[in-house]
Amino acid sequence: MSADVYNIICVHLSSSAVKNHKSSILAIDIMKYSRISETEKLANSWETRLYLEQLVTPSVPSEMSGSDVINGLSQHPKSLPPRYFYDDRGSKLFELICELPEYYLTRTETTILQECASQIAHLTGPAEIVELGSGSSTKTRILLDAYSQLGYPLRYLPIDISETILESSAYQLLTDYPSLEIHGIVSTYDLALAKLTPSPLPTRMICFLGSTLGNLNPEECDVFFSQIVGAMRLGEYFLLGVDLHKSKDILEPAYNDSQGVTAAFNLNMLQHLNRLFEGNFDLTQFQHWAFYNEEFHQIEMHLQSRRSQTVELRGLNLTVEFEEGETIRSEISRKFDLKIIQEELSRRGLVPLQVWTDKNHRFGLMLSQLQSKLG
Repeated sequence: MSADVYNIICVHLSSSAVKNHKSSILAIDIMKYSRISETEKLANSWETRLYLEQLVTPSVPSEMSGSDVINGLSQHPKSLPPRYFYDDRGSKLFELICELPEYYLTRTETTILQECASQIAHLTGPAEIVELGSGSSTKTRILLDAYSQLGYPLRYLPIDISETILESSAYQLLTDYPSLEIHGIVSTYDLALAKLTPSPLPTRMICFLGSTLGNLNPEECDVFFSQIVGAMRLGEYFLLGVDLHKSKDILEPAYNDSQGVTAAFNLNMLQHLNRLFEGNFDLTQFQHWAFYNEEFHQIEMHLQSRRSQTVELRGLNLTVEFEEGETIRSEISRKFDLKIIQEELSRRGLVPLQVWTDKNHRFGLMLSQLQSKLG
């Protein structure tokens, strides 16, 4: 409050009132400047504990942006990479999906993580936590709590394509964990893994949670494991979550929720393409379709054309013809056998140290250590 304003207030008060009012205003000013001081301290703390690195821009997902869209929409059957789900709205919708009653994956994995986080921390010792597809970092808190309880230094390296959600979650984590240091990377997995520098902590644990591995076909999975191993040093750790084989009666409702959130998430991919590549997809002329392919042990999500139509993506100089009922496959979600996954990791030199599952064996979490570079 300025001195002039303060004096104007005072001349309209009796002397006793002035005395009381001065005390009140002084108290208010002290509180105000105290709050400013605390905010400044927090901002200074964030500056020293947070580093955000951007390997891709918010509007262009990668250096090769668009080529995968052209390839996917030019082939028969049509397909699109799942990474185009994740603009800011898509990331928020996925967070909502994780809270749906039908979507058992997040709840089950969270329960497993709560039960085994302490064991993980004991097995790795002090470790930098790297998370691919960090989102809101909700499950990461379970790990941070476990490492904190053992008195280990906290260092977190979240990687996400959404700058907005990465930044907001980072600020919240810094507030809740005063000793935490964060190096956030706005990027796709492949770019970020290729750019990882040695950790300042004794070791590092790369986390790939939520069964996102299921979005990769066998060939892509093979490439991904090569990228993981390439980013790791001997002795470092890999924490992997996978959804396991189960009945279609459990699987299909998880991708066809009653509230339509998954449908909105799927259709948002087309809106994302419209914005990125000057497209004219009419979302009302496509519908969400998800089913379990028992032959390949995978959920398939499709965007189905309601009628014959032509779509243009002017930014890519691409025209796409759709027949009525024709689909774009937007995602697969493969379901795994724990023994087979362990064998695949072992062939890469990633030796499984411990495997955890829930009582119904719906989901698996495994911790591996890179003991040799075999592939």
